[in-house]
Amino acid sequence: MAVIAIYSVKGGVGKTTLAANLAWCSVAQSDHATVLWDLDASGGAGFLLGASEHGAKQSTTLFDADRDPRRLVADTSVANLRILPADEGLRALDIKLSRIGNRSRISRIARDLGKDYTRVIIDCPPVQSELSNQIIRAADLVIVPLPPSPLSTRAFAQVSKQVQAASKRHPPMLPVLSMVDMRRNLHRKAVDEATNWPIIPFSSAAEQCAVRQQPVGQFARSSATAKGIDTLWNAIEAKLSAMEIG
Repeated sequence: MAVIAIYSVKGGVGKTTLAANLAWCSVAQSDHATVLWDLDASGGAGFLLGASEHGAKQSTTLFDADRDPRRLVADTSVANLRILPADEGLRALDIKLSRIGNRSRISRIARDLGKDYTRVIIDCPPVQSELSNQIIRAADLVIVPLPPSPLSTRAFAQVSKQVQAASKRHPPMLPVLSMVDMRRNLHRKAVDEATNWPIIPFSSAAEQCAVRQQPVGQFARSSATAKGIDTLWNAIEAKLSAMEIG
């Protein structure tokens, strides 16, 4: 079982869209039993995947007692892809985690999910907090989507410091330039400066994910965005294989 966290401290970089589409790749390309754990209170990942509302109002109760998270997992519009949905209670989760004083609660829940799933993909909240720190400690790999800017490498260095501070055994990180439009001069400069980073091109197909409530690979398989996400997923699987995980 591998835990893959999609983490960014900046909103508007396509984090949730990337999480939902990587979960689809996990099922469609690698045939993994996969659950997407939505820990962003906005609940965008569930919406993008046409998830049912089952369990959504109860997901925060996982942190109150030793409930089995597998009983709160819901179906999505994608066959064999499940979701542990978000609820509004996540907005106060940092206070709850501080109250219960358990620094490994996320890891324990992830291990429980691993009894049924070989890939647990987490859509993280876009803030640095006790919750994000626990996610980092639970993760085997952290994917960091960043805006295409000449400051992207500096921004990644800042995120790296945050991740390293969260845990002595911090997981490896993979930076990704997200929503890249090569018609824009600043985006081309960002690509030139981050030569080895995966790139997710911007396209109208990415915007259609929310309209259709489907992963881009289902309706626009040949789009630049779908191909970029495919390439990123292959890099993730190669990294996990090299780490002898999953």
